[in-house]
Amino acid sequence: MATFTQQALVCFAALLLALSCARVDTSRPANTATDAPSAPPDAPSDAPETYTLSPEDQTDEALAAARRSDAEGRGASGQLPQFTPQEHMRRAAIYQANRAFEEARAHWRALIERYPADPNVPAAFFGIGRTLFQERRYEEALPVFQKLGDTYQNAPAGRDGFYYVAATLLRLNRPGDAAARYAEYIQRFPNGERIDNAYLNIIDSLREAGRSDDALPWVERTRTRFKGTATETNAVFARLRLDVARGDWPSALSTSDELSHMSFTRAVNTSAAEVAYLRAFSLEKSGQKEQAIKAYEGIGDGAGSYSGWRATERLKELGGAAKAAALAREARVAADVRRAASDFPAPFRDSVLRASKQLKIDPRFVLSIMRQESGFNPRAKSGAGARGLLQMTPDMAAKYAPLAGLASVSEEDLFRPDTNVLVGSAYLSELFKMFPDLPEAVAASYNGGEDNVARWVVRAVHKDPGIFTAEVGFNETKDYVNKVMSNYRAYKILYTDGLKPRR
Repeated sequence: MATFTQQALVCFAALLLALSCARVDTSRPANTATDAPSAPPDAPSDAPETYTLSPEDQTDEALAAARRSDAEGRGASGQLPQFTPQEHMRRAAIYQANRAFEEARAHWRALIERYPADPNVPAAFFGIGRTLFQERRYEEALPVFQKLGDTYQNAPAGRDGFYYVAATLLRLNRPGDAAARYAEYIQRFPNGERIDNAYLNIIDSLREAGRSDDALPWVERTRTRFKGTATETNAVFARLRLDVARGDWPSALSTSDELSHMSFTRAVNTSAAEVAYLRAFSLEKSGQKEQAIKAYEGIGDGAGSYSGWRATERLKELGGAAKAAALAREARVAADVRRAASDFPAPFRDSVLRASKQLKIDPRFVLSIMRQESGFNPRAKSGAGARGLLQMTPDMAAKYAPLAGLASVSEEDLFRPDTNVLVGSAYLSELFKMFPDLPEAVAASYNGGEDNVARWVVRAVHKDPGIFTAEVGFNETKDYVNKVMSNYRAYKILYTDGLKPRR
Protein backbone atom coordinates (compact mmCIF):
# COMPACT_ATOMS: atom_id res chain seq x y z
CA MET A 1 0.00 0.00 0.00
CA ALA A 2 1.42 3.38 -0.95
CA THR A 3 1.05 5.34 2.25
CA PHE A 4 1.96 8.88 1.30
CA THR A 5 5.42 8.46 -0.13
CA GLN A 6 7.06 5.35 -1.44
CA GLN A 7 10.76 6.14 -1.65
CA ALA A 8 13.50 4.34 -3.46
CA LEU A 9 16.01 5.41 -0.80
CA VAL A 10 15.20 5.82 2.83
CA CYS A 11 17.29 8.43 4.46
CA PHE A 12 17.35 10.78 7.37
CA ALA A 13 16.71 13.71 5.09
CA ALA A 14 13.61 11.96 3.85
CA LEU A 15 12.39 11.68 7.40
CA LEU A 16 12.59 15.45 7.84
CA LEU A 17 10.83 16.03 4.57
CA ALA A 18 8.15 13.35 5.01
CA LEU A 19 4.65 14.33 4.09
CA SER A 20 2.40 15.83 6.70
CA CYS A 21 -1.13 14.95 5.87
CA ALA A 22 -1.88 18.63 5.52
CA ARG A 23 -0.05 19.85 2.46
CA VAL A 24 3.48 18.70 2.92
CA ASP A 25 4.50 17.53 -0.44
CA THR A 26 4.24 13.92 -1.18
CA SER A 27 6.10 14.00 -4.33
CA ARG A 28 9.10 14.20 -2.59
CA PRO A 29 7.51 11.82 -3.96
CA ALA A 30 3.53 13.03 -3.63
CA ASN A 31 3.92 16.98 -3.66
CA THR A 32 7.05 19.75 -3.59
CA ALA A 33 7.20 23.07 -5.33
CA THR A 34 10.19 23.42 -7.58
CA ASP A 35 10.37 27.07 -6.59
CA ALA A 36 10.56 26.37 -2.86
CA PRO A 37 12.72 28.86 -0.95
CA SER A 38 16.23 28.01 0.09
CA ALA A 39 17.19 27.18 3.68
CA PRO A 40 16.80 30.13 6.07
CA PRO A 41 19.85 32.10 7.15
CA ASP A 42 19.55 30.95 10.77
CA ALA A 43 20.11 27.27 9.91
CA PRO A 44 22.53 25.88 12.52
CA SER A 45 26.14 25.29 11.60
CA ASP A 46 26.31 22.21 13.82
CA ALA A 47 23.48 20.42 12.05
CA PRO A 48 24.01 16.65 11.82
CA GLU A 49 25.00 15.08 8.56
CA THR A 50 22.09 13.54 6.74
CA TYR A 51 22.22 9.79 7.14
CA THR A 52 21.45 7.70 4.09
CA LEU A 53 20.80 4.02 4.49
CA SER A 54 23.03 1.89 2.32
CA PRO A 55 21.37 -0.57 -0.09
CA GLU A 56 22.29 -3.33 2.36
CA ASP A 57 20.46 -1.56 5.18
CA GLN A 58 17.26 -1.47 3.13
CA THR A 59 16.88 -5.25 3.03
CA ASP A 60 14.81 -7.57 5.18
CA GLU A 61 18.11 -9.12 6.30
CA ALA A 62 19.19 -5.76 7.74
CA LEU A 63 15.91 -5.48 9.64
CA ALA A 64 16.34 -8.99 11.05
CA ALA A 65 19.97 -8.28 11.99
CA ALA A 66 19.03 -5.08 13.81
CA ARG A 67 16.34 -6.87 15.75
CA ARG A 68 18.66 -9.73 16.64
CA SER A 69 21.44 -7.40 17.75
CA ASP A 70 19.09 -5.25 19.82
CA ALA A 71 17.60 -8.30 21.52
CA GLU A 72 20.98 -9.85 22.30
CA GLY A 73 22.44 -6.61 23.65
CA ARG A 74 19.63 -5.58 25.98
CA GLY A 75 20.54 -5.49 29.63
CA ALA A 76 18.62 -6.94 32.55
CA SER A 77 16.50 -3.77 32.62
CA GLY A 78 15.54 -4.24 28.99
CA GLN A 79 17.38 -1.12 27.84
CA LEU A 80 18.91 -0.98 24.39
CA PRO A 81 22.68 -1.48 24.08
CA GLN A 82 24.88 1.62 24.15
CA PHE A 83 25.46 2.88 20.62
CA THR A 84 26.86 6.06 19.08
CA PRO A 85 24.31 8.71 18.12
CA GLN A 86 24.80 7.87 14.45
CA GLU A 87 24.20 4.17 15.09
CA HIS A 88 21.00 4.95 16.98
CA MET A 89 19.90 7.07 14.01
CA ARG A 90 20.84 4.30 11.56
CA ARG A 91 18.88 1.65 13.42
CA ALA A 92 15.91 3.97 13.88
CA ALA A 93 15.96 4.60 10.13
CA ILE A 94 15.98 0.86 9.41
CA TYR A 95 12.97 0.32 11.65
CA GLN A 96 11.16 3.40 10.41
CA ALA A 97 11.67 2.31 6.80
CA ASN A 98 9.86 -0.92 7.66
CA ARG A 99 7.15 0.86 9.65
CA ALA A 100 8.36 -0.81 12.83
CA PHE A 101 7.62 2.45 14.54
CA GLU A 102 7.88 1.49 18.20
CA GLU A 103 11.30 -0.05 17.63
CA ALA A 104 12.41 3.11 15.82
CA ARG A 105 11.15 5.29 18.66
CA ALA A 106 13.12 3.24 21.17
CA HIS A 107 16.36 4.26 19.44
CA TRP A 108 15.36 7.90 19.12
CA ARG A 109 14.44 8.00 22.81
CA ALA A 110 17.73 6.34 23.76
CA LEU A 111 19.65 8.94 21.78
CA ILE A 112 17.77 11.80 23.44
CA GLU A 113 18.34 10.38 26.92
CA ARG A 114 22.00 9.43 26.44
CA TYR A 115 23.18 12.30 24.25
CA PRO A 116 20.98 15.32 25.13
CA ALA A 117 23.43 17.80 23.55
CA ASP A 118 23.90 15.87 20.30
CA PRO A 119 22.86 17.72 17.13
CA ASN A 120 20.71 14.71 16.14
CA VAL A 121 18.33 15.32 19.07
CA PRO A 122 15.88 17.58 17.16
CA ALA A 123 15.66 15.01 14.37
CA ALA A 124 15.08 12.27 16.94
CA PHE A 125 12.20 14.23 18.47
CA PHE A 126 10.79 14.78 15.00
CA GLY A 127 11.03 11.05 14.26
CA ILE A 128 9.06 10.26 17.41
CA GLY A 129 6.35 12.79 16.57
CA ARG A 130 6.21 11.89 12.90
CA THR A 131 5.77 8.16 13.49
CA LEU A 132 3.04 8.80 16.06
CA PHE A 133 1.42 11.02 13.43
CA GLN A 134 1.70 8.23 10.85
CA GLU A 135 -0.04 5.89 13.27
CA ARG A 136 -2.76 8.52 13.70
CA ARG A 137 -1.97 8.86 17.38
CA TYR A 138 -2.45 12.58 17.06
CA GLU A 139 -3.08 13.35 20.72
CA GLU A 140 0.33 11.83 21.53
CA ALA A 141 2.09 13.45 18.59
CA LEU A 142 0.90 16.97 19.40
CA PRO A 143 2.98 17.59 22.57
CA VAL A 144 6.06 16.12 20.88
CA PHE A 145 5.77 18.58 18.00
CA GLN A 146 4.98 21.43 20.41
CA LYS A 147 8.10 20.75 22.47
CA LEU A 148 10.19 20.40 19.32
CA GLY A 149 8.88 23.64 17.82
CA ASP A 150 9.31 25.60 21.05
CA THR A 151 12.80 24.31 21.89
CA TYR A 152 14.68 23.90 18.61
CA GLN A 153 13.53 26.68 16.31
CA ASN A 154 17.05 27.16 14.93
CA ALA A 155 17.12 23.60 13.61
CA PRO A 156 15.27 22.45 10.48
CA ALA A 157 13.64 19.64 12.48
CA GLY A 158 12.48 22.21 15.06
CA ARG A 159 10.85 24.33 12.39
CA ASP A 160 9.25 21.20 10.95
CA GLY A 161 7.93 20.38 14.42
CA PHE A 162 6.44 23.87 14.71
CA TYR A 163 4.74 23.34 11.34
CA TYR A 164 3.48 19.87 12.19
CA VAL A 165 1.58 21.26 15.17
CA ALA A 166 -0.78 22.79 12.61
CA ALA A 167 -1.03 19.56 10.62
CA THR A 168 -1.82 17.65 13.81
CA LEU A 169 -4.46 20.16 14.91
CA LEU A 170 -6.11 19.70 11.53
CA ARG A 171 -6.25 15.93 12.13
CA LEU A 172 -7.79 16.59 15.54
CA ASN A 173 -10.65 18.43 13.83
CA ARG A 174 -9.42 21.83 14.94
CA PRO A 175 -9.06 23.58 11.56
CA GLY A 176 -9.39 27.07 12.99
CA ASP A 177 -6.51 26.44 15.40
CA ALA A 178 -4.54 24.87 12.56
CA ALA A 179 -4.99 28.00 10.43
CA ALA A 180 -3.78 30.16 13.31
CA ARG A 181 -0.68 27.98 13.73
CA TYR A 182 0.12 28.16 10.02
CA ALA A 183 -0.17 31.95 10.27
CA GLU A 184 2.20 31.91 13.25
CA TYR A 185 4.67 29.81 11.26
CA ILE A 186 4.56 32.44 8.50
CA GLN A 187 5.21 35.21 11.00
CA ARG A 188 8.09 33.45 12.76
CA PHE A 189 9.74 31.84 9.75
CA PRO A 190 9.10 34.06 6.71
CA ASN A 191 11.71 32.10 4.78
CA GLY A 192 10.99 28.73 6.38
CA GLU A 193 11.35 25.49 4.48
CA ARG A 194 7.56 25.04 4.34
CA ILE A 195 6.54 28.66 3.85
CA ASP A 196 4.69 28.08 0.57
CA ASN A 197 2.65 25.21 1.99
CA ALA A 198 1.86 27.21 5.12
CA TYR A 199 0.23 29.93 3.02
CA LEU A 200 -1.76 27.43 0.96
CA ASN A 201 -2.84 25.39 3.97
CA ILE A 202 -4.31 28.43 5.68
CA ILE A 203 -6.75 28.79 2.79
CA ASP A 204 -8.07 25.24 3.00
CA SER A 205 -7.97 25.13 6.82
CA LEU A 206 -10.18 28.21 6.98
CA ARG A 207 -12.55 26.61 4.49
CA GLU A 208 -12.76 23.53 6.69
CA ALA A 209 -13.46 25.78 9.67
CA GLY A 210 -16.44 27.23 7.80
CA ARG A 211 -14.67 30.56 7.30
CA SER A 212 -14.50 30.85 3.53
CA ASP A 213 -14.77 34.64 3.66
CA ASP A 214 -11.64 34.74 5.82
CA ALA A 215 -9.87 32.44 3.35
CA LEU A 216 -10.28 34.81 0.41
CA PRO A 217 -7.77 37.45 1.61
CA TRP A 218 -5.19 34.67 2.05
CA VAL A 219 -5.59 33.78 -1.61
CA GLU A 220 -4.52 37.30 -2.49
CA ARG A 221 -1.72 37.38 0.08
CA THR A 222 -0.37 34.11 -1.29
CA ARG A 223 -0.53 35.41 -4.84
CA THR A 224 1.36 38.56 -3.87
CA ARG A 225 4.02 36.68 -1.86
CA PHE A 226 4.67 34.06 -4.57
CA LYS A 227 3.85 35.97 -7.74
CA GLY A 228 4.90 34.18 -10.92
CA THR A 229 5.48 30.82 -9.20
CA ALA A 230 3.67 27.50 -8.97
CA THR A 231 2.47 28.55 -5.52
CA GLU A 232 0.57 31.46 -7.04
CA THR A 233 -1.08 29.09 -9.49
CA ASN A 234 -2.03 26.78 -6.62
CA ALA A 235 -3.54 29.75 -4.77
CA VAL A 236 -5.73 30.60 -7.77
CA PHE A 237 -6.74 26.94 -7.95
CA ALA A 238 -7.65 27.09 -4.26
CA ARG A 239 -9.89 30.07 -5.06
CA LEU A 240 -11.55 28.12 -7.89
CA ARG A 241 -12.26 25.16 -5.62
CA LEU A 242 -13.68 27.52 -3.00
CA ASP A 243 -15.93 29.18 -5.60
CA VAL A 244 -17.22 25.83 -6.84
CA ALA A 245 -17.90 24.55 -3.31
CA ARG A 246 -19.87 27.71 -2.48
CA GLY A 247 -21.76 27.61 -5.77
CA ASP A 248 -20.51 31.07 -6.72
CA TRP A 249 -20.67 30.27 -10.40
CA PRO A 250 -19.86 33.75 -11.82
CA SER A 251 -16.69 33.87 -9.71
CA ALA A 252 -15.86 30.26 -10.58
CA LEU A 253 -16.10 31.05 -14.29
CA SER A 254 -13.93 34.14 -13.93
CA THR A 255 -11.33 32.30 -11.84
CA SER A 256 -11.23 29.31 -14.17
CA ASP A 257 -10.72 31.60 -17.16
CA GLU A 258 -7.78 33.26 -15.41
CA LEU A 259 -6.33 29.95 -14.27
CA SER A 260 -6.54 28.45 -17.76
CA HIS A 261 -3.95 31.00 -18.95
CA MET A 262 -1.45 30.17 -16.21
CA SER A 263 1.41 27.67 -16.36
CA PHE A 264 0.77 24.11 -15.20
CA THR A 265 4.13 22.84 -14.02
CA ARG A 266 4.59 19.60 -12.10
CA ALA A 267 4.45 21.56 -8.85
CA VAL A 268 0.91 22.72 -9.62
CA ASN A 269 -1.80 20.57 -8.06
CA THR A 270 -4.12 20.62 -11.06
CA SER A 271 -4.07 20.39 -14.85
CA ALA A 272 -5.55 22.23 -17.79
CA ALA A 273 -8.06 19.40 -18.30
CA GLU A 274 -9.20 19.49 -14.66
CA VAL A 275 -9.63 23.27 -14.75
CA ALA A 276 -11.63 22.90 -17.99
CA TYR A 277 -13.85 20.34 -16.25
CA LEU A 278 -14.51 22.68 -13.32
CA ARG A 279 -15.35 25.45 -15.78
CA ALA A 280 -17.78 23.22 -17.71
CA PHE A 281 -19.36 22.07 -14.44
CA SER A 282 -19.80 25.71 -13.41
CA LEU A 283 -21.46 26.52 -16.71
CA GLU A 284 -23.82 23.58 -16.29
CA LYS A 285 -24.75 24.51 -12.73
CA SER A 286 -25.30 28.14 -13.68
CA GLY A 287 -27.91 27.06 -16.23
CA GLN A 288 -25.81 27.63 -19.35
CA LYS A 289 -26.45 24.16 -20.78
CA GLU A 290 -25.35 24.70 -24.38
CA GLN A 291 -22.10 26.39 -23.33
CA ALA A 292 -21.53 23.59 -20.82
CA ILE A 293 -21.97 20.94 -23.51
CA LYS A 294 -19.43 22.69 -25.71
CA ALA A 295 -17.03 22.97 -22.79
CA TYR A 296 -17.36 19.29 -21.89
CA GLU A 297 -16.90 18.30 -25.53
CA GLY A 298 -13.71 20.39 -25.60
CA ILE A 299 -12.11 18.16 -22.97
CA GLY A 300 -10.52 15.33 -24.93
CA ASP A 301 -11.34 11.82 -23.77
CA GLY A 302 -8.90 8.95 -23.98
CA ALA A 303 -7.84 5.79 -22.20
CA GLY A 304 -5.65 7.79 -19.81
CA SER A 305 -7.74 10.94 -19.43
CA TYR A 306 -9.65 11.02 -16.15
CA SER A 307 -11.08 14.51 -16.69
CA GLY A 308 -12.08 13.53 -20.21
CA TRP A 309 -13.91 10.50 -18.82
CA ARG A 310 -15.74 12.64 -16.30
CA ALA A 311 -16.71 15.04 -19.11
CA THR A 312 -18.09 12.11 -21.10
CA GLU A 313 -20.17 11.03 -18.10
CA ARG A 314 -21.59 14.54 -17.69
CA LEU A 315 -22.48 14.65 -21.40
CA LYS A 316 -24.42 11.38 -21.00
CA GLU A 317 -26.36 12.91 -18.12
CA LEU A 318 -27.27 15.95 -20.17
CA GLY A 319 -29.07 13.75 -22.71
CA GLY A 320 -30.08 14.35 -26.32
CA ALA A 321 -27.29 15.20 -28.74
CA ALA A 322 -24.87 15.46 -25.82
CA LYS A 323 -25.55 11.84 -24.89
CA ALA A 324 -25.02 10.73 -28.48
CA ALA A 325 -21.66 12.54 -28.52
CA ALA A 326 -20.76 10.87 -25.23
CA LEU A 327 -21.52 7.41 -26.60
CA ALA A 328 -19.31 8.10 -29.61
CA ARG A 329 -16.50 9.19 -27.28
CA GLU A 330 -16.94 6.02 -25.23
CA ALA A 331 -16.75 3.85 -28.35
CA ARG A 332 -13.47 5.45 -29.40
CA VAL A 333 -11.97 4.94 -25.94
CA ALA A 334 -13.13 1.31 -25.83
CA ALA A 335 -11.48 0.66 -29.20
CA ASP A 336 -8.23 2.20 -27.96
CA VAL A 337 -8.34 0.10 -24.79
CA ARG A 338 -8.93 -3.12 -26.72
CA ARG A 339 -5.93 -2.38 -28.91
CA ALA A 340 -3.87 -2.07 -25.73
CA ALA A 341 -5.45 -5.09 -24.00
CA SER A 342 -2.09 -6.72 -23.33
CA ASP A 343 -1.28 -3.80 -21.00
CA PHE A 344 -4.12 -4.87 -18.71
CA PRO A 345 -3.61 -8.53 -17.81
CA ALA A 346 -5.47 -10.35 -15.05
CA PRO A 347 -2.76 -12.34 -13.24
CA PHE A 348 -3.36 -14.07 -9.89
CA ARG A 349 -6.94 -14.44 -11.05
CA ASP A 350 -7.93 -17.13 -8.55
CA SER A 351 -6.48 -15.21 -5.59
CA VAL A 352 -8.19 -12.01 -6.66
CA LEU A 353 -11.55 -13.68 -7.27
CA ARG A 354 -11.51 -15.53 -3.93
CA ALA A 355 -10.66 -12.42 -1.96
CA SER A 356 -13.09 -10.22 -3.87
CA LYS A 357 -15.96 -12.66 -3.41
CA GLN A 358 -15.24 -13.04 0.31
CA LEU A 359 -15.02 -9.29 0.87
CA LYS A 360 -17.65 -8.20 -1.65
CA ILE A 361 -15.59 -5.86 -3.81
CA ASP A 362 -15.06 -5.63 -7.57
CA PRO A 363 -12.04 -7.76 -8.57
CA ARG A 364 -11.38 -5.35 -11.44
CA PHE A 365 -10.76 -2.59 -8.92
CA VAL A 366 -8.32 -4.84 -7.05
CA LEU A 367 -6.41 -5.38 -10.30
CA SER A 368 -6.47 -1.63 -10.95
CA ILE A 369 -4.78 -0.98 -7.60
CA MET A 370 -2.38 -3.88 -8.06
CA ARG A 371 -1.26 -2.66 -11.48
CA GLN A 372 -0.40 0.72 -10.01
CA GLU A 373 1.13 -0.49 -6.75
CA SER A 374 3.43 -3.32 -7.81
CA GLY A 375 3.08 -3.87 -11.52
CA PHE A 376 1.96 -7.41 -10.54
CA ASN A 377 5.33 -8.22 -8.93
CA PRO A 378 4.66 -10.34 -5.80
CA ARG A 379 8.18 -9.66 -4.47
CA ALA A 380 7.94 -5.88 -4.79
CA LYS A 381 9.10 -3.94 -1.74
CA SER A 382 9.11 -0.16 -1.41
CA GLY A 383 11.46 2.03 0.56
CA ALA A 384 8.55 2.69 2.93
CA GLY A 385 8.28 -0.97 3.92
CA ALA A 386 5.29 -1.87 1.73
CA ARG A 387 5.38 -5.41 0.38
CA GLY A 388 3.85 -7.58 -2.28
CA LEU A 389 1.19 -7.25 -4.93
CA LEU A 390 -0.95 -4.67 -3.12
CA GLN A 391 2.01 -3.11 -1.28
CA MET A 392 0.70 -3.73 2.20
CA THR A 393 2.79 -2.54 5.12
CA PRO A 394 3.24 -4.75 8.19
CA ASP A 395 1.28 -2.42 10.46
CA MET A 396 -1.65 -2.20 8.05
CA ALA A 397 -1.57 -5.97 7.53
CA ALA A 398 -1.77 -6.52 11.29
CA LYS A 399 -4.78 -4.20 11.46
CA TYR A 400 -6.76 -5.79 8.64
CA ALA A 401 -5.73 -9.45 8.91
CA PRO A 402 -8.61 -10.27 11.32
CA LEU A 403 -11.11 -8.86 8.81
CA ALA A 404 -9.64 -11.23 6.26
CA GLY A 405 -10.04 -14.16 8.64
CA LEU A 406 -6.33 -14.44 9.41
CA ALA A 407 -4.99 -14.71 12.93
CA SER A 408 -1.68 -13.06 12.07
CA VAL A 409 0.44 -12.05 9.09
CA SER A 410 4.23 -11.97 9.08
CA GLU A 411 6.34 -9.66 6.96
CA GLU A 412 7.32 -12.62 4.77
CA ASP A 413 3.66 -13.61 4.39
CA LEU A 414 3.05 -10.34 2.55
CA PHE A 415 5.12 -11.64 -0.34
CA ARG A 416 2.68 -14.54 -0.77
CA PRO A 417 0.02 -13.58 -3.35
CA ASP A 418 -2.91 -15.26 -1.60
CA THR A 419 -2.18 -13.57 1.71
CA ASN A 420 -1.32 -10.16 0.28
CA VAL A 421 -4.39 -10.01 -1.94
CA LEU A 422 -6.67 -11.15 0.89
CA VAL A 423 -5.39 -8.60 3.42
CA GLY A 424 -5.23 -5.79 0.86
CA SER A 425 -8.77 -6.59 -0.25
CA ALA A 426 -9.92 -6.43 3.37
CA TYR A 427 -8.55 -2.91 3.55
CA LEU A 428 -10.22 -1.97 0.27
CA SER A 429 -13.50 -3.43 1.52
CA GLU A 430 -13.39 -1.19 4.58
CA LEU A 431 -12.62 1.83 2.40
CA PHE A 432 -15.61 1.11 0.18
CA LYS A 433 -17.78 1.04 3.30
CA MET A 434 -16.44 4.46 4.26
CA PHE A 435 -16.87 5.90 0.77
CA PRO A 436 -19.65 3.99 -0.99
CA ASP A 437 -20.10 4.63 -4.70
CA LEU A 438 -16.96 6.75 -4.86
CA PRO A 439 -14.03 4.60 -6.02
CA GLU A 440 -11.98 7.77 -6.48
CA ALA A 441 -12.09 8.28 -2.71
CA VAL A 442 -11.09 4.65 -2.13
CA ALA A 443 -8.08 5.03 -4.41
CA ALA A 444 -7.16 8.34 -2.77
CA SER A 445 -7.37 6.71 0.67
CA TYR A 446 -5.14 3.83 -0.38
CA ASN A 447 -2.43 6.32 -1.29
CA GLY A 448 -3.05 9.36 0.90
CA GLY A 449 -4.95 8.11 3.95
CA GLU A 450 -8.67 7.93 4.63
CA ASP A 451 -8.58 10.67 7.28
CA ASN A 452 -7.42 13.13 4.62
CA VAL A 453 -9.98 11.83 2.16
CA ALA A 454 -12.84 12.29 4.62
CA ARG A 455 -11.93 15.98 4.82
CA TRP A 456 -11.66 16.31 1.05
CA VAL A 457 -15.09 14.71 0.55
CA VAL A 458 -16.65 17.26 2.90
CA ARG A 459 -14.78 20.11 1.26
CA ALA A 460 -16.00 19.10 -2.21
CA VAL A 461 -19.68 19.60 -1.18
CA HIS A 462 -20.99 18.47 -4.59
CA LYS A 463 -21.62 14.75 -5.12
CA ASP A 464 -19.57 14.63 -8.29
CA PRO A 465 -16.43 12.46 -8.59
CA GLY A 466 -14.61 15.07 -10.65
CA ILE A 467 -15.23 17.76 -8.04
CA PHE A 468 -14.00 15.45 -5.29
CA THR A 469 -10.83 14.63 -7.23
CA ALA A 470 -10.12 18.34 -7.66
CA GLU A 471 -10.05 18.62 -3.86
CA VAL A 472 -7.39 15.92 -3.45
CA GLY A 473 -4.64 17.88 -1.75
CA PHE A 474 -1.47 15.97 -2.67
CA ASN A 475 -0.03 15.94 -6.17
CA GLU A 476 1.06 12.32 -5.91
CA THR A 477 -2.31 11.17 -4.61
CA LYS A 478 -4.24 12.99 -7.32
CA ASP A 479 -1.99 11.47 -9.99
CA TYR A 480 -2.48 8.07 -8.34
CA VAL A 481 -6.27 8.45 -8.40
CA ASN A 482 -6.23 9.42 -12.06
CA LYS A 483 -4.13 6.39 -12.96
CA VAL A 484 -6.06 3.89 -10.86
CA MET A 485 -9.37 5.13 -12.25
CA SER A 486 -8.02 4.91 -15.81
CA ASN A 487 -6.96 1.34 -15.02
CA TYR A 488 -10.43 0.61 -13.65
CA ARG A 489 -12.10 1.98 -16.73
CA ALA A 490 -9.94 -0.24 -18.92
CA TYR A 491 -10.53 -3.35 -16.81
CA LYS A 492 -14.29 -2.81 -16.92
CA ILE A 493 -14.11 -2.52 -20.69
CA LEU A 494 -12.00 -5.67 -21.06
CA TYR A 495 -13.37 -8.00 -18.35
CA THR A 496 -16.61 -9.06 -16.71
CA ASP A 497 -16.89 -8.87 -12.93
CA GLY A 498 -15.85 -12.53 -12.95
CA LEU A 499 -12.61 -11.56 -14.76
CA LYS A 500 -13.66 -13.28 -17.95
CA PRO A 501 -12.48 -11.48 -21.10
CA ARG A 502 -15.27 -9.69 -22.92
CA ARG A 503 -15.80 -10.58 -26.55
